[in-house]
Amino acid sequence: MPNQIATYVKLHRVPIALVLLSLAFYYTFAYHLDRTDFVKLITLFASLFFLCFRIVRFEKWNMKFLLVTGMLFRLVFLLAEPNLSQDFYRFIWDGHLVANLQNPYVAAPDFLIQQKDLVIPHAQVLYKGMGELSAQHFSNYPPLNQLFFALAALLGGRDLMGSIIAMRVVIVLSDLGIVYFGRKLLKNLNRSTHLIFWYFLNPLVIVELTGNLHFEGVMLFFFVWALYLVSIKKWAWAAIPYALSICVKLVPLLFLPLFLKHLGVKKSLGFYILVGLCCLMLFVPFHSPEFIANYGQTVGLWFSNFEFNAGLYNLVKQIAIQFDGKPWELIKSYGTITKVFTVSLVLLLTFFRKNEKLSTLMGSMLWALTLYYLVTPTVHPWYIAFLVVMGIFTDYRFALIWSAAATLSYFAYAQPDFKENLVLLFVEYISVYAFIVYEIINLGKLKTIFHKK
Repeated sequence: MPNQIATYVKLHRVPIALVLLSLAFYYTFAYHLDRTDFVKLITLFASLFFLCFRIVRFEKWNMKFLLVTGMLFRLVFLLAEPNLSQDFYRFIWDGHLVANLQNPYVAAPDFLIQQKDLVIPHAQVLYKGMGELSAQHFSNYPPLNQLFFALAALLGGRDLMGSIIAMRVVIVLSDLGIVYFGRKLLKNLNRSTHLIFWYFLNPLVIVELTGNLHFEGVMLFFFVWALYLVSIKKWAWAAIPYALSICVKLVPLLFLPLFLKHLGVKKSLGFYILVGLCCLMLFVPFHSPEFIANYGQTVGLWFSNFEFNAGLYNLVKQIAIQFDGKPWELIKSYGTITKVFTVSLVLLLTFFRKNEKLSTLMGSMLWALTLYYLVTPTVHPWYIAFLVVMGIFTDYRFALIWSAAATLSYFAYAQPDFKENLVLLFVEYISVYAFIVYEIINLGKLKTIFHKK
């Protein structure tokens, strides 16, 4: 046995060294990084992306090695408090409300914090931690997400770290589920199964999902599971995880029309009905006279009030300012245009692409979400995780470039007024646009970089 271990280490000494170096960088990220230190942050990210690329290239046919490596990277964060995002305070706040059978959609934290009989442990800590912007708005997290928050609150009790660990376990298990169903789906698409590790070992995915507790991975687990079931012609069963995916994050709603040609009119109608019924079952327990208005108002804010790491919107805003435009008025008009553009785009992809093939359908999904992210005013870095997954099932890899380039937006975290650096955003988006164009023109050549036989 010692000889076998020694032989294994000798054969894999370079990737093992890269893994150990990565673990040191992730440990620094988790426990010794202040998000205002942009130079340190971007250096760590750049190093981790380079190491990720080398590790996958060295061991791409060694699933056990890559799986263990990805788990080790995630376990580094087990006892760490998120340091790039304060959203987890709101997650725990909502979780305690739901655990105590209170509706998180009917009253904002600003109102609840004034109540003497508030059932939330450490309410002041959570209230201050979530920030003013979150505190003044109703919850925008769908019902299944709320149930995960409630589970974390129940398991953690009065211990904030206990709740953090509970959420982290759910997210890590979801990533394992993505690997499991992702490999099956890749086989059905006749693609190399190692490609799923471009997601599983992606530093942005590890830091933002496992580290900072964003639930995109949970949404993607149900989404990939649903697509796998569609790939084996079990569309009725696929409706259940697809609905669960929507009820974690609303993004998969965008793709529903695209199933029309793939499933046919009759099956599509059945699929839509089943998805709708499953979503309705999860939303009904939270229904109240105020629910629809409050939830619609909060979701609408993403189109008309918030802006971060935007591409096209920032260009439009700078042009408008030159002509004495008012940014606070522009974003409302721009938000309306974005909604119209997105709906029109999805309809065009629905009726003018041959989505009968699953690979084409997934390509349509990738382009619909990509173009939406390119025009929307708000693109938090962890949103790109969805594109990373979708890109794996197509011939395009620009999402991997975007996942690295999006880290430039963290410069805003280093500023007292949270002001973005337009030069860095220009570098991010010009890199993404250039790589998309390059892939479209030279796809055959580019595939050899990430998928060398």
